[in-house]
Amino acid sequence: MNILSFLTELFYGGLGNLASYLAAHVLLCLLPAFYIAGAMTALIPKETVTRFLGRNTPKFVSYPAAALAGSVLAVCSCTIVPLFAGIYKKGAGIGPAITFLFFAPAANILALIYTGGVIGADLAIARLTLSLAFGIGIGMIMALIFRKDDAAHDKATDTMFAAQGTMRRVALIFLFVLVALLLSGTLKVGLLTNTYTTLTLPVSGMDQFQDFLYRLVPFDPAKGEEGVTAQGAILIGMLALIGLASWKGIEHIHEGYNRWTWTSLMLVGVTLLTAAVGMSPHVGGLDILINGKFFGVLIALIVLGWILKIKLTEDETRDFLWESWKFVKQIFPLLVVGVFAVGVIRVIIKPEWIEALAGQNTLLGNLAGVVFGVFMYFPTLVEVPIAQMFLSLGMHRGPLLAYLMADPELSLQSILIISTIIGKLKSWIYVAWVALFSTLAGLIYGAWVDGASIGLVSLYLIIFLALLSALLWFVNRRNEQKIAVAQ
Repeated sequence: MNILSFLTELFYGGLGNLASYLAAHVLLCLLPAFYIAGAMTALIPKETVTRFLGRNTPKFVSYPAAALAGSVLAVCSCTIVPLFAGIYKKGAGIGPAITFLFFAPAANILALIYTGGVIGADLAIARLTLSLAFGIGIGMIMALIFRKDDAAHDKATDTMFAAQGTMRRVALIFLFVLVALLLSGTLKVGLLTNTYTTLTLPVSGMDQFQDFLYRLVPFDPAKGEEGVTAQGAILIGMLALIGLASWKGIEHIHEGYNRWTWTSLMLVGVTLLTAAVGMSPHVGGLDILINGKFFGVLIALIVLGWILKIKLTEDETRDFLWESWKFVKQIFPLLVVGVFAVGVIRVIIKPEWIEALAGQNTLLGNLAGVVFGVFMYFPTLVEVPIAQMFLSLGMHRGPLLAYLMADPELSLQSILIISTIIGKLKSWIYVAWVALFSTLAGLIYGAWVDGASIGLVSLYLIIFLALLSALLWFVNRRNEQKIAVAQ
C-alpha cells in the first residue's frame, strides 16, 4: 500500500508539473517561438544569418552578436531552443549558435535586473560577466571540437537553401512582429501587466472549478510549484484543439490549403488572446482583466494577419506554416516527456538535500547546485525567488550562482530537445562543458564572497581564460598545419 501511494504521488507530481507548465508557459512563450523559428527557416536567406553568425564570420563579430541577440530575450531555455534550432538550421556556426543557446536564458536583461533587485547587484554582475565569458568559451570549444561536422553542416545548408536570394523587407518586418508578439506575452513590465479595465461574465461555478483543480493538482508556491487555474485548464483544452486542427490542416499543406489550415490559425489567435488576459473566478461570475499584454498581443496578431493575407506569397505562407509545424512535431513531444519527468523527480529530490550539501563554497557544493538546476528546473525568473529561498536557508552564494547558471541551461527537457537538433554526442558534450563552467563560476564567485580580493579573483579568471584561449589557438593552429600538409 505504501509503494502504491508513493507511485501515485510520483504520477501526480509529474502530471501536476506538466499541467501547470502547459497552462502557464507554453502558449505565450513557446507558440511564438515556434513561429519565429519557422519564419527564420522559411523566409530568411542563409546569407542573412551567416553574415553575423556563420562559421566563417570573424569571431570578434559572431560571438558578441550571438550574445547580444540572446540578451534581449527574457524567456525560458525551452523557448530559446526552437530559436536555436532555427538559426542553426539556417546556417549559423555551431559555436555562435551554442553561445546564443547558453547566454540567452542565463543572462538576459530581465533576468539580470531581477537577480540584482532580489538577491543583490554583486550576484547579477557575476552572473553577467561569467555567463558572457563562459558562453563564448563554450561556443568556441564546441566549434573547435566539431569543426569537421560544422563544415559539413555549412555545406548542407548551402544545398538546402541554395534557391533563396536576398531577404524581402516584408519578411524582416514579419519576423520583427513575431518577436514583438513573444515579448508582449512574456515581458514583466508595468505597461503590459497593468489592468486597464475589467469585464464580468455571469458564468457560475468557475470558482468551484478552480478549487477543484487546486485540490486535484496540489502545489507549494514556496517551492516554485505552480498550480492549474481555471484559465489554465481552458488553455490546455484550446491547445489540444490547436494541435488537432494543425495536424489536419498543416500536416499535408503542400497538397493545398483547407479549412482546417485557417481554423488552426484562428484558434492560435484566440488562444493567445485568452492566455494574455487575467481571469479571476468568484461566486458571482468570472472577471476578465484586460491588461496591456492583451492589447500588445492583439495588435501583433492583427499586423501578422494582414501580412499573411496581403504581403506574403502563397508559397511563403505555406513554407512558413510547414516549417513551424515541423519544429512543433520535433520539439513538443520531448518537452512533454521532459517536463513530466522533472515533476516526478521533484517528488524524490528534496531541496533540503541541496541546502545541506551547498552550505559552503566547495567543489561538491557547487556541483550540487548544478545538479539541482538540471533536475529541479524552474521557468525563467521563477528561479530567482527560489534562489532567494535557498539563500535564506543557508546555501552559500557560490553554489547559488552555479545553480542560477545551470538551471536555465540544463533542464532535462532542454537536454532531450537539443539532442534531436545537434545530435546526442554534441548535446552531452555541451552539457558537460556547461556543468564544468557553472561549477567553476560558483567557485570563483564564492571565493570572492569568502574574502578573496576582487583583483585575485579577476586574476584567476583571466589566467583560466588565457590558458583556454592558448589551448584553443594551439589546437586550431595544429589543425591548420595538418590541412596545409594534406593539400
